[in-house]
Amino acid sequence: MLTINTLRPYVKQFFQRADIFLLVLCTLCSIFGILMVDRAVTGMVAGGWNMSAPSKYIAVQVFSMFLGIGAFVLFTVIDADILGSQWKILCVINVLLLAALIVFGQDDGTGNRAWIRFAGIGIQPSEVVKILYIIVAAKQMTYIKEHEDINGFLSVVQMVGHFVIVFGMIIVVSSDLGSATIIMLIFLTMFFVLGVRLYWFALGGAAVAAAIPLLWNYFLKDYQKKRLIAPYDPSIDPDGWGITWQTTQSKLTLASGRLTGVEEGHRTTVFTGKHTDFIFSVVGENLGMIGCIVVVILLMVIIIHIVHIGLQSGRLFDMLICIGVAAAMAFQTFINIGMCIGITPVIGITLPFFSYGGSSMVTMYGAMGLVSGVKYKLKPEHFALLY
Repeated sequence: MLTINTLRPYVKQFFQRADIFLLVLCTLCSIFGILMVDRAVTGMVAGGWNMSAPSKYIAVQVFSMFLGIGAFVLFTVIDADILGSQWKILCVINVLLLAALIVFGQDDGTGNRAWIRFAGIGIQPSEVVKILYIIVAAKQMTYIKEHEDINGFLSVVQMVGHFVIVFGMIIVVSSDLGSATIIMLIFLTMFFVLGVRLYWFALGGAAVAAAIPLLWNYFLKDYQKKRLIAPYDPSIDPDGWGITWQTTQSKLTLASGRLTGVEEGHRTTVFTGKHTDFIFSVVGENLGMIGCIVVVILLMVIIIHIVHIGLQSGRLFDMLICIGVAAAMAFQTFINIGMCIGITPVIGITLPFFSYGGSSMVTMYGAMGLVSGVKYKLKPEHFALLY
């Protein structure tokens, strides 16, 4: 029978060995984000948008944060090696999650069939797939590094083949260009850190260049094409009232905040997605440039800390997991902020821990739990002797 006395040693051990600093940083970001989501949805209602029960959005976000903290604890205490050893099961789960979108997938308003909704609850399978892909890719790359030549043709084909399957399923099944892009960037980062020779990247770049016409003509929809080139071609939407409307409004919102933010009662810019993909503009509107800098610093500290944990782990598998998580964080942050200021295409990328979205919140905490688990486990004996 579990009692407080029997649990006390385990709780003490958790706080001694887990990455509490990382958990505190993530929780600070989440609370900060919840406050900004509240400002966003309240402003949208005041601006005349039909947002039923704005408090519901806050309740969902708070619940997701606590659920995410639970995922952090769970993935901290479960050794990632155990998860990696079950890579076949994880691959099946990824396929089933993406295949479920064929039958149950729903449009989230962006043209992407990326959501499964039931009983008022929405789940974005690609968020879970992202984390499972990092674990499986780290396991695969570690095995190849230890048993094969990582620059051998068959080795590269195996790693690239795994990526292409996941990337292709996301594009074909859900047309979710944002999630597919993050998966690609995670793979390229882990691939580079593994030590694969640069000539493979050159060959890959040539292959991608050759495949672009095929993707452009047969897989991307017209609105996706326009979104991709709109930031670099003003003629796509010269007045800013079409495909770039959200970005135009986001830039106006950011500019209105100036250094310290707009005074209460003077916020007027309202547009769809303000509480999700464009939450950074809400920060700028309410807290100005100072608030935006604080957000960037918080996320950068998390990313640098994750990389540090990976480099100190002493094991390739653990390092690759940390690098994969750091890459997801870094690229999501860069692309999301780029969307808000108009330098990257609007492809549905959330700002980690800040944007509204339960799936994103919970899975990001789970990813942080994997990193915390690297610190939680005891270092290999041969590595400990070096320090």
